[in-house]
Amino acid sequence: MDAGEKILLDGRLDEDVWMRAVPATNFIQRDPANGQPATEQTEVRIAYNADKLYMGVTCFDSEPEKLIGNQMARDGNMFGDDQFQWVFDTFLDGRTGYFFEMNPLGAMGDGLQGADNRQNRQWDGIWNARVRRSEIGWTLEIEIPFRTLNFDPDNDTWGINFQRNVRRKNNEETLWMGWPRNQGLRRMSNAGQLTGIRKVTQGRGLEIKPYALGTSESFPGRGNARVTNNANAGVDLFYSVTPGLRANLTVNTDFAQAEVDQRQVNLTRFSLLFPEKRDFFLDGALFFDFASGSANGNFEGDNNSDLLPFFTRRIGLNASGTPQRIDVGGKLLGQVGDYDVGVLQVQTGKEDAGLGENFMVGRVKRRMLRQSYLGALYTLRDTRGGDIVNRQTIGGDFKLATSTFRRRQNLALSGYFLHTTNPLETGRNSAFGGELSYPNDPWNASLEFMEIQDNYDAAVGYTRRTGFRKIQPRIGFSPRPRESRWIRRFNFVGDVDWRLDPNTNRTLTREIDVTAFDLFTQAQDHVRVHVIPTYELLEENFKISPSITLPAGRQYSFRRYRVDGNTADRRLVSVRPRVEWGDFYSGKRLQLNMNVSLRPRPGLLLTLGNEWNRVELAEGRFHTRLYRFVAETQFSPFVSLVNNVQYDSQSAVLGWQSRFRWILTPGNDLYFVYIHNWLDDPLSNRIYTLDRRATSKISYTHRF
Repeated sequence: MDAGEKILLDGRLDEDVWMRAVPATNFIQRDPANGQPATEQTEVRIAYNADKLYMGVTCFDSEPEKLIGNQMARDGNMFGDDQFQWVFDTFLDGRTGYFFEMNPLGAMGDGLQGADNRQNRQWDGIWNARVRRSEIGWTLEIEIPFRTLNFDPDNDTWGINFQRNVRRKNNEETLWMGWPRNQGLRRMSNAGQLTGIRKVTQGRGLEIKPYALGTSESFPGRGNARVTNNANAGVDLFYSVTPGLRANLTVNTDFAQAEVDQRQVNLTRFSLLFPEKRDFFLDGALFFDFASGSANGNFEGDNNSDLLPFFTRRIGLNASGTPQRIDVGGKLLGQVGDYDVGVLQVQTGKEDAGLGENFMVGRVKRRMLRQSYLGALYTLRDTRGGDIVNRQTIGGDFKLATSTFRRRQNLALSGYFLHTTNPLETGRNSAFGGELSYPNDPWNASLEFMEIQDNYDAAVGYTRRTGFRKIQPRIGFSPRPRESRWIRRFNFVGDVDWRLDPNTNRTLTREIDVTAFDLFTQAQDHVRVHVIPTYELLEENFKISPSITLPAGRQYSFRRYRVDGNTADRRLVSVRPRVEWGDFYSGKRLQLNMNVSLRPRPGLLLTLGNEWNRVELAEGRFHTRLYRFVAETQFSPFVSLVNNVQYDSQSAVLGWQSRFRWILTPGNDLYFVYIHNWLDDPLSNRIYTLDRRATSKISYTHRF
């Protein structure tokens, strides 16, 4: 841009700079007609000055009255909406980057993009945009400060790519680059290039984000009916040590605005994984990824939750599961030459008679070749005071990957080894494994091996079970009928999860999941049929309900069937039914799930879900119920209200969270959150309040 030239952010591409900019165009279909030109044209123009990068996007549409847009909330679900998405690979390493998306209502979403299609959608970058709908379609005007992004100022070239989704046209997906089905928008190695970025600034690299908080709470059902009012404050400091390395210090951290967990029914012998919700731990979590699983179990593409050597939700909970106050924490994240670096230090406060703890995590990855790396991980949990032994985990991992196997095929080999502290010095406190994967279209195959020894115990990690050796082959085939008006593709999968006792090679669990039928329609509807033969050896007593225990030593072989599917999210009413039936241990189990979403108008989404289980065993019978109602009201892309009501019969607790968010300006937020929990007490046959809490929080960001 010329000196003194300005862009008014209004969605109208009427400034002279847009007339001069040469557009990126000629998008190609990835679906449904792979390799064919887009049916609706898209033009992307880019301009910049010393402080900000601007994008002007024209999404031409021959039927603008049929544009689909329902979502308005920041980082909301846009799967049913028309979309424009883009990515920046600011270090031009073909591995990581930034992801952004918008829809015709001006809804904004973003995230950090990692390898293997993983995304951290909890990252909230500071940027702004406006959308305008007209007789030619819809146009976007986007402003991204360079201070929002980390990049190498000595390199004037970034990786960049764009995608446009037109839902009414059989969910047409078109891309500027990377349109083969084995590639896609998120595969940064297949992006195009943006050149000529020179003489731009990230400022002094210092960012201060203070917050003020007011809370009123009481716990009448937990023995304390007195209302307590508190005021609190804290601050986050961010500093770019180098253009690629960023430090974050948080003092008196609070997570009052975090969303409540989505409840789950657990009819297994092992604990369930609840993903991380707290911003401080989610921001930059991709730097702590390990070959066996992600740092918070919440990334897209992360399907392995057996072994997470670092799981952030273990921070802020003591050994008995009691919450701890986080007094201070610090992070150092980014790139140093050919290395990805992540360092985390957190100190928790003493709660009642409990002891505070120090947590330390270090992660480093040496990038090799185009998509490979060699890495190491260290974690420490140090209890301040008392005679509790400090607990540590150390490990290494690697990945060798290519997207040019047999010209355009993907192939990857990964492996890892972990060793944990064992205070009793009884040995067998390691875990190791590896995976060979061939993730392609139409063939997708993998072979995974894992062993977690009996005494493995990562103090800052998550492990579903120990004392087993796993062998898991998987193969899938997705044929696509040619020139079908109704069917996009089929999918047939065979997946064997075989777990053995590493000492005797005796089978502990064997689950064969056969996807016998899986149909995706051009209209985005989906139906699937599973057959699941299962073998289980109970190594110890299994208390499946408060009154029923299955005895140790018993062997069970049973077969279950599942039918599930969904209708397209773009519809006024969309449904996700699921029914599963068949044998279950010593008897039978019927499971019914239904989620119904209603979109009566743009900005309003009502979702009702339930899960019902009827279990009839030789030892007894029982039922479980779970209900969930979520009402999302979006007044604009910057103001939203979400009410979430949940009840499950296992805990007999009815919970309600009301969460209001007002983005005053990007980076400055106002929250009002109310939480109320009731207990459905079967002994007294009444419902009474357990606890309630009202919170208001305001945060402000200032950049230097």
